Amino acid sequence: MAEKRKAAVIGAGIAGSSVALGLLNAGFDVTLYSDKDRKTLRDGVPATGTAIYFGKPSLETDAEIIEDIYGEDSYTDGFSVRAYNPDKTPLLSFDFDFRYFRAQAVDSRLRADDRIGRFLERGGTFRVEEIDIDRLDEIAKQNDLTLVGTGKGGLIDLFEIDKSRTVYTEPQRYLLTVNVEGLPYDKKTFDYRSKVGWKHNLFFGNDPYGEIFLGPILHKDIGHSWSILGFAKPNTDWQKRFDEASDAESALRIFNEIIRDYFPEDVKEVAKLKTIKSDSHSWLKGAVTPHVRKAVGFTKSGRAVAAIGDSAIIFDPIAGQGAQNVSIQVAALVKAAKEHKGEFDAKWIEAQFDAHWKKHGHGATEATRLFLGDPKYAAHLEALFPASAVSERAASAFFRFQSEPSLVLNLQTREAIERYIEQDAGESFGNLIARFKPVEKFSARD
Repeated sequence: MAEKRKAAVIGAGIAGSSVALGLLNAGFDVTLYSDKDRKTLRDGVPATGTAIYFGKPSLETDAEIIEDIYGEDSYTDGFSVRAYNPDKTPLLSFDFDFRYFRAQAVDSRLRADDRIGRFLERGGTFRVEEIDIDRLDEIAKQNDLTLVGTGKGGLIDLFEIDKSRTVYTEPQRYLLTVNVEGLPYDKKTFDYRSKVGWKHNLFFGNDPYGEIFLGPILHKDIGHSWSILGFAKPNTDWQKRFDEASDAESALRIFNEIIRDYFPEDVKEVAKLKTIKSDSHSWLKGAVTPHVRKAVGFTKSGRAVAAIGDSAIIFDPIAGQGAQNVSIQVAALVKAAKEHKGEFDAKWIEAQFDAHWKKHGHGATEATRLFLGDPKYAAHLEALFPASAVSERAASAFFRFQSEPSLVLNLQTREAIERYIEQDAGESFGNLIARFKPVEKFSARD
């Protein structure tokens, strides 16, 4: 019987725990390294996001690693969108169902912990150890394949930023997020915005200031809960307010104040939300500069190691592409590793990442640019938003970019995006725009 090939995974977040479990299932002898023990990873760190999957591409690839264990209440099936003018008057509103399947948001700590649990049940080795450059070199010498899913210990410096694939040199948004409870999962919740209540995520936009997302998420402790994510544009009132957050209570207070001042129709409902007492780490603030790194790094002795997850591509979270990118990258990497018979050298690692970039990564970065309102896509948004306001089918086509971001790559002109809208809406773009009128007043909870 052939000796099992050995793999080491550094970092036990979603990327690390996913690839470790996937490689174990593929027949590798796998060791997963983390600087924190399992309990601390679950209960002693902040959630790094909603870990949301939009539609079949990410949900089906994730099922290649671990089956869906979260149930029907983990799914939403649409969005309620409201946008305001700079003077805070209403601009447009639309509520629609996803036509591409569903979305699933689960606490990133819960997703990772469930994968670690399955990994241990199936005989994987989990080691709590701080890994630096020297120790990584030792580990790489002992394994056939070494993957890095963390930047700690100076490891991120092994992977050079790929300037040919990186657009931004500074953050495009400042983030504030908090997980909360207090509203039930039923049709009455936000029914003044959506015909299906809790099943539609809420999106608030005010162009000079930023965006807010509010939607259901399964929390690691209490299950049914809600996530509020704020995306503040730099040097705005929102960014100044976000900077003042120091804990979950202050984060929720800041969101309540922003809703009061900028989106008053939602004040009464959002005011019912409260922090989750069992989780002091249920909030997070900060900013990231979106970038792409080279897929291969080399240890001191010249061993090739691979970047996965945020170590390879880090996204602004506005379009929800981070966890999806992990799902698709990891599933493809595991399949390729299982089928590969030779050495896992730099050439092989580069080939896997280039294939992922072509299939998904590039599209995900471009779709994120679109949702950020990048000047490259200004004309696209000028077409997409008003069309969505008068056609649910057009709205579904717009937000399909979250599920199938690579569609954006073939829609690089205003003419192309208009044809795309027409194909899904079933009528001419001119007719759609002719029907658009700014809303005079948004409905509100009495």
